[in-house]
Amino acid sequence: MKLHPLGDRVVVKPTPQEEMTKSGLYLPDTADKEKKAEGEIIAIGNGEKVRKLNLKVGQKVVYSQYGGSEFKVDKVEYKILGEDDLLAVLE
Repeated sequence: MKLHPLGDRVVVKPTPQEEMTKSGLYLPDTADKEKKAEGEIIAIGNGEKVRKLNLKVGQKVVYSQYGGSEFKVDKVEYKILGEDDLLAVLE
């Protein structure tokens, strides 16, 4: 299935949560884990604002933690974000 976001929207596949701390401790599912707000761009809309950002499919981005809409396709989680929800590109 191909995703085609409309206007100034971007589809992002969030980076999976880490199950272990930097010191090597395992985090159980019941632990209060901070959700990462970063992911990989899967598709980009054809809106004028998004084109000005020079985004490319495959780039890693940081986005607003509570922005956008979450949805699942074939058990894979995605987020649809507006250009205002995108905060930075990771290089």
